[in-house]
Amino acid sequence: MNKRRRVILYGKSVILGTVGASLARYSDLVIVTLSPPLPGAEELAALVPDVILFDDDIGRPEALFALLKDSPSLLLVGVNPENEQLLLWTSGQSSVLCTEEIVQMITSHAE
Repeated sequence: MNKRRRVILYGKSVILGTVGASLARYSDLVIVTLSPPLPGAEELAALVPDVILFDDDIGRPEALFALLKDSPSLLLVGVNPENEQLLLWTSGQSSVLCTEEIVQMITSHAE
């Protein structure tokens, strides 16, 4: 049995909503949508996320990166609404991904 991954969406862009709708089709993903303001790192940690997708145009949300520091298996994905690219942060690397690649990363990460 596959572990259900918890994916948190934070932001208001149309592209983030579209990515969230695409991810919702996968039964092994639990999608949680957060509205502004962004909770602190402790509150986010209580949600036990595997992945957090956020609008990249909001800057560097410190609570997300603080959580990444304490949760090395967490994936942070910045969604750029201008060029529809995704930027992935893990505890030691980053790379640009397309939507299909992020689904693969979510489902295979930390297995």
